[in-house]
Amino acid sequence: MARALWKGSISFGLVNIPVELHTAVRDTRPHFRMLHAKDKSPVRFERVCIRDGHPVAWEDLVKGYEYERGHFVVLSKEDFRAAAVEKTRTIDIIDFVQAEEIDDRFFETPYYLTPATGGDRAYALLREAIRESGRVGIAKFILRDSQHLAAVEVIRDAIVLSVMRFADELVDESTLTFPPAKDIRKAELDMAKALVNSLAAEWDATKYTDEYRANLMRIIQGKVKGKEVVLESPEEPRQAEVVDLMERLRRSLAQAGGPSARSRSTATAATAKAKADKPAKATAKKPRKRKAA
Repeated sequence: MARALWKGSISFGLVNIPVELHTAVRDTRPHFRMLHAKDKSPVRFERVCIRDGHPVAWEDLVKGYEYERGHFVVLSKEDFRAAAVEKTRTIDIIDFVQAEEIDDRFFETPYYLTPATGGDRAYALLREAIRESGRVGIAKFILRDSQHLAAVEVIRDAIVLSVMRFADELVDESTLTFPPAKDIRKAELDMAKALVNSLAAEWDATKYTDEYRANLMRIIQGKVKGKEVVLESPEEPRQAEVVDLMERLRRSLAQAGGPSARSRSTATAATAKAKADKPAKATAKKPRKRKAA
């Protein structure tokens, strides 16, 4: 079994269950080092003082917070200790909420929780209780000296802990400008919905691959073998032009669905042209629900 990142317990009420934290995702991207072009030797970066240009030893470094451009306050180890919350090895579940109440923007990194020695039965009990409740646990815990908010949910046989963002970390969308729905024509909306439906599919994560990474690895492997790999050049993306939105939608629908879709899209387009240029009513729609396993 892979080495645990963290060991402790998960608690709800007066119940404590020994658990281990394991990574649930892996980084498969190629990583690179900076080399000296002349002799391909790795380059080491030095810590240099901006003011005098001299290298700075580790023992001469302190941590500072820039409260104003060019102005810093220095924080000592004692300051960090004073700010730290009590270090515990416990994932404390505070609440259980409905999964669909949580905005997807809050979620960051997922981890697997596995039972530690002697915790199998209690782990299975908590897992089935969460599964049957249809709720998600909201917890706090300490990882690498920092406090984190987390969601505790069940996916198949695993209890999954997903690190979450705190509320003040999200950017309020009201600080940006988005177009209103009042100017959308019903005919355009019908055509756009037909296009969405023509692209409907069952979710299959294995269907979507990182083509850039695959191409890069082909080039790397070719260079390792002393070969030159020639890849097909992608077509230059055309500049987005909105000349006739209905015509673009009709063509997209025909392209997405084949011959039968072409006949349907032609009929839909004809019907759309016959309709009055009547703006569609803006209908409030609930946020996308996060599917509970």
